[in-house]
Amino acid sequence: MSGKKGFVLCVCQGTCPSFTKMDIFGVLADVRREKCFDYVCLHPQLCVGDGEEFLKVFLSGGATEKLYIAACDPQMQCKMYRDTFEAVGFDKSKHIALDIRNKTTEEAVAAIREMAANNP
Repeated sequence: MSGKKGFVLCVCQGTCPSFTKMDIFGVLADVRREKCFDYVCLHPQLCVGDGEEFLKVFLSGGATEKLYIAACDPQMQCKMYRDTFEAVGFDKSKHIALDIRNKTTEEAVAAIREMAANNP
């Protein structure tokens, strides 16, 4: 049996101006209903210490084969999570990153849908 596809929406504490056009819970609800992923979750700020710890715990069981994160710049995500992925033995090539800043709810859902379709 193959591993699960997980989706995390990280929203920069929910106070960053680049997320003001988006209904965060609306995005999660739409993505969950579409069943693009095996599970979806929300984290307020993955790039800080407790976010790194969350990812370590989250990925340490090995059940997640691919991790899709919608948040900030994809290159920044790769740099920020690299040590965490290495610490738990998660293949960094299985991290699919998407920048959803400055998008409306509809734009974010469409971008996430496209990300999932292009990276099965």
